[in-house]
Amino acid sequence: MGEAVRLLRAGGVVAVPTETVYGLGADASNPAAVARVFELKGRPADHPLIVHIGEADVISEWARDIPEEAWALARAFWPGPLTIILKRGTAALDVVTGGQDTVGLRVPDHPLTLRLLAELGGGVAAPSANRFGRVSPTRVGHVEAEFGDQLDYILDGGPCSVGLESTIVDLSGFDPRILRPGAVTASDIASVLGTIGSRETSAGETPSPRAPGTLASHYSPETAVRLMVPELIADAVVSAVCEGHTVAVMARRPTAIGECRESCRWVRMPQEPDEYGRALYATLRELDVSECDVILVETVPIDPRWDAARDRITRATAGDLLDDDELGT
Repeated sequence: MGEAVRLLRAGGVVAVPTETVYGLGADASNPAAVARVFELKGRPADHPLIVHIGEADVISEWARDIPEEAWALARAFWPGPLTIILKRGTAALDVVTGGQDTVGLRVPDHPLTLRLLAELGGGVAAPSANRFGRVSPTRVGHVEAEFGDQLDYILDGGPCSVGLESTIVDLSGFDPRILRPGAVTASDIASVLGTIGSRETSAGETPSPRAPGTLASHYSPETAVRLMVPELIADAVVSAVCEGHTVAVMARRPTAIGECRESCRWVRMPQEPDEYGRALYATLRELDVSECDVILVETVPIDPRWDAARDRITRATAGDLLDDDELGT
């Protein structure tokens, strides 16, 4: 712990555990260190970073014009997987906010990182510890596979307990709005605030600020991925195998591939949304190095409890859809 704090103070980049995913952390007050995070990730400079803080009491050091709703959400869900976007204060650097007039803040729910933040006495700007657009890491081994020895330190906090990035709620405008779904659901937030909107804006309304993880294509493995309804998976596997492809399937039901078993790896995913979210990225990463030609991901239920997982698998497949002819369907 002491070495991680020392390196952060010296301008280093340290991988830190949170309950959501591992973060690529730098002292949020050091512009050169934050710039190195962008360089390591290959992240566009106008994509803001979330500042991780040790307690809600320091919100006013990073933000201004703080509405009562922010304090209410902090009391209800911090430490926890919720990021609040507010008007930026003087401590929030341009390099952190992507040049915007807003800053994203959260208190992570991980004992090691909370200790690190307490000892550091400041904020840590930390996107997920992976190359830009790729699958987020939920274990130390994922971070090591992504960056090798390029990082100054990796703080090992074990597997992430949530496994999907934090919910992002925008409180910088007139009405609260969810920009990215996560483990803290819309109904959870509405139970505190009474109302909550989605990322869409109405005519004449100021657009929401840019937020991490909201590109159409994101969280993607290098292997081609396709999202499929359950009824089509078995036929798609047969057609792909007949064309000489090897296939991996992520589905919440038992295998349905029969004689194609040798050319298809079928992974039974959890039935419950929390467990599914915890397993999603680790499974995608495992299949990505399995030398299969395509990963078929079964759609998940249309249910608010599944919003976060559905958001991630939709974005993971959006940039690498295969034509029906390529799969032989």
